[in-house]
Amino acid sequence: FYPLMQLIIRDLIYRSPLNGIGISEYFRYLCKIGKRELPGRHTESIATGARTAENKSVVIVKNLIHRHMDAIEREVAQTLLQIKAIKLSPANYFTWASGWHSPIYCDNRKILSYPAARTLVRDSFVEIISARYPEAEVIAGVATGAIAHGALVADKMGKPFVYVRSAPKSHGLGNQIEGELKPGAKVVVVEDLISTGGSSLSAVEALRDAGCEVLGMVAIFTYGFPVAEANFAAAEVKLDTLSNYSAMLSLALDEGYIEQSQLETLHEWRENPSQWRQPE
Repeated sequence: FYPLMQLIIRDLIYRSPLNGIGISEYFRYLCKIGKRELPGRHTESIATGARTAENKSVVIVKNLIHRHMDAIEREVAQTLLQIKAIKLSPANYFTWASGWHSPIYCDNRKILSYPAARTLVRDSFVEIISARYPEAEVIAGVATGAIAHGALVADKMGKPFVYVRSAPKSHGLGNQIEGELKPGAKVVVVEDLISTGGSSLSAVEALRDAGCEVLGMVAIFTYGFPVAEANFAAAEVKLDTLSNYSAMLSLALDEGYIEQSQLETLHEWRENPSQWRQPE
């Protein structure tokens, strides 16, 4: 049974549930690959374990998946709070460049100044991309916040790297995509923060216009706005994030960054951020 669990941890946690592959189908897949992946004395245990797990251990596997993903969400959220990449101020709100007022400010550029945090983000991205998009050929970072993170991921994975500007340059070659990128390349996009998704999806559009196949996008943090979910669905772009607003609030409350009395304000903002604390 343990060799079976090793395969699940490596191959199932991200790829199968999120790509619509059922647990039962996956166990049948394990039976087929058991002889190739784990020859010799493990072959029989893989087949037996797969058949047993298909019937009796679905709940265990699902719990394993959720616990692993929850652990990553909480670890990344804790790191962002510890290094003050995320600041929470329900009483004295921040003003974003868009003009929105917000009780939270997220600056993921600070991650680059902390080697342990930088490594955590890089390795978590590598794990997701390796499991979800094994066919990826190129890593693309969204300028400017995700350029460094994308380059670190590409270096770790031994893959080419490009970055995408918000708009073509007004001088020189007029490039919007910087780096060597061939039409038909299979690309995974790296982003640092998802709010409405507008700038992130502009990068996807530029890559598609260049003739590339965008397999999906990975990001460090998302506020989880419904408008972003709708925008990604409309653009048919898969999105995986290392952490999110809900996971961060839960951990912030547990760790004493916020008080129970402040949760209502933080949830209120999340429901209608464009109108929160705006003059009437």
